[in-house]
Amino acid sequence: MANVLFLNPNRWGRGITALWIPSHAAVLKSRGHDVRLFDATFYKDWRHDEVAYNTANQQYKPSDYDRYIRLKEDVSRGLEECIRSYDPDVIFWSGLSSFIHGEGEYVNIQYGHQLVESCRHQGRALKIAGGLQPTADPDAMPRRFPRVDYFIRGESEFVLADLVDRLHRHEEFISIRGLVWRTDSRTVVNPTQEILTDMDRIPPYDYSLFEDQVFFRPYQGQVVRAVDYELSRGCLYTCSYCVETVIQRYYGFKERTPRGALRNPKGYLRHKSAERVFEEMRRLTREFGITLFRCQDTNFLTIDRKTLLRLAELLEGSGLDVKLYIETRPDGINRESIALLKRLKVDGVGMGVELASEEFRETHLNRFADKDKIVEAFRLLREAGIKRTAYNIIGLPDEDEAMLLQTIRFNRLIDPDNVTVAFYSPYLGTEQQTRGVRIRDFNDYEYNVDAQLRTLSRSTRMSKETLEFYKRYFVRLVREGLEKLEAFKRLEPAAV
Repeated sequence: MANVLFLNPNRWGRGITALWIPSHAAVLKSRGHDVRLFDATFYKDWRHDEVAYNTANQQYKPSDYDRYIRLKEDVSRGLEECIRSYDPDVIFWSGLSSFIHGEGEYVNIQYGHQLVESCRHQGRALKIAGGLQPTADPDAMPRRFPRVDYFIRGESEFVLADLVDRLHRHEEFISIRGLVWRTDSRTVVNPTQEILTDMDRIPPYDYSLFEDQVFFRPYQGQVVRAVDYELSRGCLYTCSYCVETVIQRYYGFKERTPRGALRNPKGYLRHKSAERVFEEMRRLTREFGITLFRCQDTNFLTIDRKTLLRLAELLEGSGLDVKLYIETRPDGINRESIALLKRLKVDGVGMGVELASEEFRETHLNRFADKDKIVEAFRLLREAGIKRTAYNIIGLPDEDEAMLLQTIRFNRLIDPDNVTVAFYSPYLGTEQQTRGVRIRDFNDYEYNVDAQLRTLSRSTRMSKETLEFYKRYFVRLVREGLEKLEAFKRLEPAAV
């Protein structure tokens, strides 16, 4: 048996059950290894108070979340003490899952490395990291993150488990597919491992590693017991800024249609069985009191319909008092799909609006979403009593203030229950990020972002101060109207 220490370098300051943790733990434990977690979430000297930040700009409704958490002191000392007492054979952080596009998981690799560097005592453990960065840019990894001994590209549950197995048996492991490491003279990039085709091969995800306060989460002005969850992996669309396109290419799914979709998505779109999902949900509800499943699936309504129908049957007959929050695209929303969502206990739906200009979305982002369809989707969901969240992006290349104001007007038209706005931060290895490097649009941002991806591009036609102003006031302008704009500007004259 080997000792494996997971490092969760979450800086958001609130509980996140990053999906790579329970999935990798499940596989390792099934092989007989011991797994523990050092979670940096609630250390005062490490956290950014994401709840306060997004409550202030009205992306979150006010709640008493702080009453449910207890903060700790000195994250570096805490990690050192954990390493000394546990004496791990392997320290691992950052992995791919359907959550890689989500709350801060993208930056796990850089923050994990920063934490390890801060420790004077690092023990004898091999340090291994996965995630998007090794998948997209393997040759740069040893230079970027010199404390890491081995990197894993692509989905890493079984690659890591095979490595730990061989390490424990004192066998050679450097031939394992998906590995990247540095010799004295060069970076070695092994061939691609096979994609995980059957998600049920992963044993039931093990959430027992998380401390109890991680499960508390602000939601719609309340504090609920929640987990991040995945029913599926993969997306059939090819938006030019999205992490999915990097993973698609890594596994050989490269052919696209003219309308921004994979030509042959079979084999890339994968899902758990309905029975497996139901049993996981029932277990998590009973063991941890979970009432909200924050489904991180990239596009929920592209999950096999028969599987969703069967899951609806199981949930309806179970008596489970749970809610689901999902993400999908507006083009999948119609009266039939809404009826299914209601049966699945879906309480909220998040959809990408990004910006109002349909032409800009298509030509710059390779995202084909009909404006009228977006309006209809938000209307139908409102009529069905399902809460709607609109995801918006500002600071896009060549975006000017008039375009941003157009996006605010469009949000007023669709009238979402919740509004989020993020700075444009295309993922490493995407077409938009590659273009950004070519035109020097970012200051090496993909390795030096903050925990919420609040990085700004240079080619936007607005100043940093103007964009930060609109991020602070975006939701208020949607709620209160653009007639308040000049009054808000007078409050912060330096920003505009």
